[in-house]
Amino acid sequence: MISKRKIHTALFISLDAISAGIGWAMFFAYRKYFIESDKFGYQIPVELDTNFYLALVLVPLYWIILYFLAGHYKDIWRKSRINEISKTFGVSVIGVVLLFFILLLDDAVSSYQTYYKSILILFALNFGLTIFFRLLEATVIKIYIRRGKLGFNTIIVGNNSKSHSVALELMNPLTTQGNIFVGYVKGKNESENHILKTLMPDLGTYETLPELIKKYKVEEVILGIESSRHAEINEVSNILEDQRVVIKIIPDLYDLMSGQVRINNVIGTALIEINHDFMPEWQKVLKRLLDVMVSVLVLVLFSPLFLIVGLLVSIGSSGPVFYKQIRIGLKGTPFHIFKFRTMIIDSEVSGPQLSKENDTRITKVGKWLRKYRIDEIPQFYNVLIGEMSLVGPRPERKYFIDQIVKIAPHYKHLLRVKPGITSWGQVKFGYAENVDQMVERLKFDILYIENRSIAVDFRIMIYTVLTVLQGRGR
Repeated sequence: MISKRKIHTALFISLDAISAGIGWAMFFAYRKYFIESDKFGYQIPVELDTNFYLALVLVPLYWIILYFLAGHYKDIWRKSRINEISKTFGVSVIGVVLLFFILLLDDAVSSYQTYYKSILILFALNFGLTIFFRLLEATVIKIYIRRGKLGFNTIIVGNNSKSHSVALELMNPLTTQGNIFVGYVKGKNESENHILKTLMPDLGTYETLPELIKKYKVEEVILGIESSRHAEINEVSNILEDQRVVIKIIPDLYDLMSGQVRINNVIGTALIEINHDFMPEWQKVLKRLLDVMVSVLVLVLFSPLFLIVGLLVSIGSSGPVFYKQIRIGLKGTPFHIFKFRTMIIDSEVSGPQLSKENDTRITKVGKWLRKYRIDEIPQFYNVLIGEMSLVGPRPERKYFIDQIVKIAPHYKHLLRVKPGITSWGQVKFGYAENVDQMVERLKFDILYIENRSIAVDFRIMIYTVLTVLQGRGR
């Protein structure tokens, strides 16, 4: 059965396509009646030729792709109408300028001022129609939310006066943000009381959140814990790390004064949303395109090197040329990582071990391959098939992850993104020889995740290339 959210998203996209189609048809008529008639000195008839019908299909498709890359179709039930106007305005400006250079620059005009009029008319038609239907759809969704017909199953963490006050406000039809409370869980060391029991069921303690989220199809978790209790907030956040839920924190006066709280709607309750996904949709698409393009280029250009390295590995020691090992990737999914073999066979007969300086298990050829990181080249295949990225935290084995999590539970944050051939942790810290060094390197990888962008990826790749050229690998 198709969910209501998917139906609304499909309707949202359809209205965008209709708006773009109507806008282009009206602009087509404007060009014939005014621009071309002014140029040639007589009335040009409007003929709906093949090019018109082709554009009527391609132009709406162009706008839908552009809006998708800008993230306009992500979770439409949470849209703010004010933000929607500003975001649509920005994308419309960029889209119209691009469309002008693609389709309209060769138009026959009487003067260059006609070009300016064309841009303004096209922008006014496209933006005006698009924002009209979008605001209409967003208003209908808001009405449904206030009537309780749409919403997000929510659990509140913390049974105290603070969470009780916020719950009351969010349950009020006039100030609701769409939260449908399925119950609450108690915070750490909270004494049993009945303050929230009058509003919603008691679901136990926060340690059971993953099971409760699955059982009740929860989409949002509100932390009614004092924001100054960082350790407890981190503990709950780590529990929720691999859960696909929106996490919000009830702010205190310090949070308000420090400017951490941003108003998304005038009437709604002020909450801090913990948002780790700062990379825009268009950058995610570009990142994947770069992954594919660079991987194909490297695998093709270095294919002769594969034969030479394969021969050297075979001569250097007995065993297979390639080495594969199970690593943990995006969302905890295991995959096989590929490398040129640099160690002797049965190098881990006594259990998993990390390589160390002057490691006797590494072959002579292997030392040279590691120095220039040539052993990592087969991983471009992992990147090509989507298991890895060029830049991202280095993937680890479950054996070591289990040890790291005992010391640093926030390691789970790394599983939010694809692992990479190179990483900020790799550039800043280098290879880790033990679990403690892995934990030390972890802070650089988390810093990367919280600041991900194409620009940061390029910086890391440049530093990696310098490391390879200088032979500083190990």
